[in-house]
Amino acid sequence: MDSAVDSGAIIILSDDDEDDDEKDCVLENSVEIVEKKALKISDSSASPIPLDEDLVVTFSRRAEVLPHARYDCPIHPFMAADCETGAPLAVNHLICNQCFCYICDKLASTCVMWCHSGVCHCNSHKKSEFWNNLRNSALLGRLKNFNFTLSEIDAHLRQAETMLQRFREELAILFSIFLKGKPVEVYGVNPSDEHILIHDYTPVYEFVSTFLNMADKHDDRAAAIMRLGAAEDFIQHYTGSRVMLIQSPMANTSEAKVMLLQRVISSVRRQMVMSGFTSEFIHKLQDFYKRLSLPAELKNLRNSLCIRPWDDVLLVTVLKGQNVLGVRKDKGKKDVLIEEISVVLLRAEVLQRQQRYRELCRYLRVVQTDDFILFQLVKDLTPFFMCLEGDFPRALLNLFPSVAPPASRFTPRTFLLYLSIFKTAAAPKLIVSQLAQLCDPEASWEPIKGALPLKHDGLVKFTLRILSCCSAVFTDCQCWVTLLTLVSKPLPAPSVTFLHEAKTVVSSILPIRHCSNIHIPRSFQEVYPEQALLLLVTGALGLRILHAPLCPALPVFTAMKENFWALQWLMGSFLSLRTEALASFLQEAKQEAQKNADGENLLFLHALETSSFSSAENEDQ
Repeated sequence: MDSAVDSGAIIILSDDDEDDDEKDCVLENSVEIVEKKALKISDSSASPIPLDEDLVVTFSRRAEVLPHARYDCPIHPFMAADCETGAPLAVNHLICNQCFCYICDKLASTCVMWCHSGVCHCNSHKKSEFWNNLRNSALLGRLKNFNFTLSEIDAHLRQAETMLQRFREELAILFSIFLKGKPVEVYGVNPSDEHILIHDYTPVYEFVSTFLNMADKHDDRAAAIMRLGAAEDFIQHYTGSRVMLIQSPMANTSEAKVMLLQRVISSVRRQMVMSGFTSEFIHKLQDFYKRLSLPAELKNLRNSLCIRPWDDVLLVTVLKGQNVLGVRKDKGKKDVLIEEISVVLLRAEVLQRQQRYRELCRYLRVVQTDDFILFQLVKDLTPFFMCLEGDFPRALLNLFPSVAPPASRFTPRTFLLYLSIFKTAAAPKLIVSQLAQLCDPEASWEPIKGALPLKHDGLVKFTLRILSCCSAVFTDCQCWVTLLTLVSKPLPAPSVTFLHEAKTVVSSILPIRHCSNIHIPRSFQEVYPEQALLLLVTGALGLRILHAPLCPALPVFTAMKENFWALQWLMGSFLSLRTEALASFLQEAKQEAQKNADGENLLFLHALETSSFSSAENEDQ
């Protein structure tokens, strides 16, 4: 039977579900051998040929041999050994058309080391650590230094490795030329010693810079590998003895290496935070960098790539609000969230782009860094980020903390921007790292999801608190005009009794202590709510006029022109005891109107002046 099968016979098995009457003959008929010659079936489809009641052969073809490693060849046997490299073992050198070299990962027929004494690739197989290491070295090249496995290598990383090999070869040539130096006569220098040579590192620096520029255009992972691979080569460069150096940072080896490595670190650091690398890939980059042998002038950059991945336990708990201190104990060790300012700024940028504003605020509240000034600039944006989150109440709380409030560092433009945000529930679409960047006139404004504009009394309270803590806003005329315009739509004059009581209420509210909250009595707004807010702002304006001259003065009067009664109240209540301040303020406004040939406002100011002084005289009598 064996000989029949080996010769290409077909074995036919009968059906298992035969009737009981037929069971007696199963042993004789359950297996039937059909010779191929008798079937005469070609290698293509043919008409069905009934061989038995339950089995029909419709197609038959010899199995194809697929590409395989030599040790898996179905034709030639293979003898395995751990690290035999001297000569082929047994018939390991024999191959079929589909045999591949395990080391080179190409057809065995094209492997030049197949039977080469000392490196016999024909003996290689996957169950030997020796051959596996040799295979990794051959296929990974310089990527092996990053502890990559073959399964992690894609076309981009393969290209990066190829470019690194070429870079190393060309760099070695340029560095050799640098070490040889050039006679001083080439640079037009009179030599004091004929043996002195000038060594100019500039060509090497420019070549490395060009390679780093090329890395910027590649896939993120490939670019990181190219940058660190280049650093591995150039950090070992040195300057020979008895040399004369050109006084240029790029021409000096030590200074040039510092600049190049700082560029590499800055780029890779940005990628680690912004490119979505997995934590495993980041750890491979960090481990590679730690293994580099940095010379003395680069030792201070040793820990420059110690950056937490986004899935770091401490960082994740801080972002989720589960850790408000930024401290965690891990196996008895204290882990504190401390990051360099460059990393803090990168994380802030990423979280802004992802619109994770609440998480950004939590991060800025907890993280510690090495540059207080730059960090304060980005922390001052916390209220803005809370506005973008649609949480205006918390934004106001963050604007006016008891210590070093961000509002105290406002410029007039910043104040007007925040006022517009609270008034419209819309904000500029920007990625920012300091307050000054908020005032971009080219920025487009978008509605804030889930936010509602502040009511008038909320806007007035916000503005008065800003005025109490920010001198730049307090002294700026445009800020006062904007505030007055907000509350100065034409309003009917309230009763004389209310105007008289308003002086007492406003005097109890103003002046406001530094950044303190403002409480407006409900009774003050019950009968004349809008007039009450106008009088409160007008009273604040009176204190500003008494503090120092306000210039230009005419826009202030123009903003209140529709509410003549409020101006009369201002003159009679807050400025009546300081007639010199009132006269100076009116005089400044009249001079501005005369300069602009504004006859209408001149008449208005004259009427106001006459009314104010006559009211003051009546009160004196």
